[in-house]
Amino acid sequence: MTPDQVFARWVRASLVLFAVVFVYFLAADLWMPLTPQARVMHPVIRVAPQVSGQIVAVPVTDNQHVQAGDVLFRIDPRPYELAVQQAQLTLEAAERDNAGYDASLAAAEADVRAAQVQVNELAREHNRLSTLLASRNVSQQLYDQTQSSYQAAQSSLASAKARAEQLRVQRGLTDEDNLRLRQARNDLERAELNLSYTEVRAQSAGVISNLQVKPGTFASVGNSLAALVSDDADVIADFREKSLVHMQRGEAAAIVFDAMPGHVFDASVTAVDAGTQQGQLLPDGSLAAPETSDRWVRDAQRQRIHLQLDEPQLLAQLPTGARATVQLYPVGGLAALLGGAQIRLVSLMHYIY
Repeated sequence: MTPDQVFARWVRASLVLFAVVFVYFLAADLWMPLTPQARVMHPVIRVAPQVSGQIVAVPVTDNQHVQAGDVLFRIDPRPYELAVQQAQLTLEAAERDNAGYDASLAAAEADVRAAQVQVNELAREHNRLSTLLASRNVSQQLYDQTQSSYQAAQSSLASAKARAEQLRVQRGLTDEDNLRLRQARNDLERAELNLSYTEVRAQSAGVISNLQVKPGTFASVGNSLAALVSDDADVIADFREKSLVHMQRGEAAAIVFDAMPGHVFDASVTAVDAGTQQGQLLPDGSLAAPETSDRWVRDAQRQRIHLQLDEPQLLAQLPTGARATVQLYPVGGLAALLGGAQIRLVSLMHYIY
């Protein structure tokens, strides 16, 4: 065999191999998609105080695991304890004022009863004099004086009723209707709530990270002082859109983590994101900004999916952001067998890179 024939044979073999690999790539992208664009994601909670003050104690250390409710740091509670005491004094004053209103209201109601008795007596007297005046047995002057007294008594009764009603409104029918008392109780609850905020606690179990505070640091409301990496986690993976044509939620998948080469973990698809940032239009009054590109073939759009391991406790051992490779099995059969071989080959390659 001449050298030219050998070369031609190698060329033909290379072309056949290229064609096989190309066809395999097209088939794999549709029926056994794989992506190295995957990460472990833990929810990261910004730890920020809800009240301002000087930090007096930090009972945890950086990168320490904490449980939900554990105290992360304490703010000087003295100003807030004084605020609670002031609110308690205000509430006590409101309760005493309420007792004073009760006494004033009782006196006003007694005045109403006395005025009513006076009105009733003068009404009877007025009726008698009216009868006597008709028979000319009483003077017009006496009748007029009695009538004036009767009208004055009616005015006094109306004034006493108005005074009693004013006190009744200020007092309220019950303690819950008393405006000042309700305000005082609200102030006390707010002061007690602010006092409870002086102990900044973990909202969930996780690892406290980037803790940069020491006793003496001044904490401001809303300023993040640490990050809490939750134990809860899932795996996110970005696939080309066409690779997800046959994918369904709940289908099986396999994951290889860079931190654990040689191990393949079973998983399942739990969710697909509703969109990407490129598909979001902000209603800010700006005009549309069409995409421009000088490339003949544009980059494929990637879509994010979420996966959960069959052994979810394993994710707690991996840091947030840890790299992974995800293999999907959307059609099963031969494709699933080839996909399984594909992801195991990747897991072995992680020993190298």
